Amino acid sequence: QVQLVESGGGTVQPGGSLRLSCTASGLPYSIYTNTYTVTWFRQAPGKEREFVATIRSRSSGSRTYYHDFVKGRFTISRDNEEKTVYLQMNGLKPEDTAVYYCAASRGLLSSSVYNGAQYDRWGQGTQVTVSS
Repeated sequence: QVQLVESGGGTVQPGGSLRLSCTASGLPYSIYTNTYTVTWFRQAPGKEREFVATIRSRSSGSRTYYHDFVKGRFTISRDNEEKTVYLQMNGLKPEDTAVYYCAASRGLLSSSVYNGAQYDRWGQGTQVTVSS
């Protein structure tokens, strides 16, 4: 059974950077890389969960997509052998403060990657706080 563990959260000043990691266990890296889409979501206090960025499986071309509010600031990438997906966050703003979750699933249509309800594997979340 696939399990996801996030790390890398913390507190930074506006304009600072963090790198989040999402590491999978419970299956061979080849299967994980070739079949799983991995996505970062976030949820701020009092707000709904929202899509941040996704990286498709290798079989779907490893394409990446970003929400407009992070384009040019965040980068999602994948270390296949380590079964880890990273979210490099630069130029952080106070409005980026949230709990960040990674999620993974197989067989997602491109139109479904933005919908958290389509994912069957979730990490525990890591807190990101941007404050001066």
